[in-house]
Amino acid sequence: MFPKTGNKFPAGPEQDYAVAISAALRSELGDSHRAAKTVMRWTDASERSAKNWLTGRRGPSGWHLILLIRRSDAVALTVLNLAGRDAAGAGLALQTLRDAHLEAARAIDETLGSRNR
Repeated sequence: MFPKTGNKFPAGPEQDYAVAISAALRSELGDSHRAAKTVMRWTDASERSAKNWLTGRRGPSGWHLILLIRRSDAVALTVLNLAGRDAAGAGLALQTLRDAHLEAARAIDETLGSRNR
């Protein structure tokens, strides 16, 4: 029987994964209660699971991870980085940047178009 000293088992790769996913989610969603609600909505996970992912106590697995990657570029890039696929991550980052620039150009065109009317 283990004595109850409050010590935890040593951290391993699973803990590194959980912390990395947590950092990615928090960078995109922040630390508020709303972040947990957003993660719950994206994944249909329980509030406890979402909070564990955000705090880095546990990492999402399987289908929940896929659902997070669908919604979060930060999580997608983190997973690719953890898998050693940095080149694929660079392609995703470029696509995201391109999409943001196109959206900004559309907004500028709409603003200028409304002024010319």
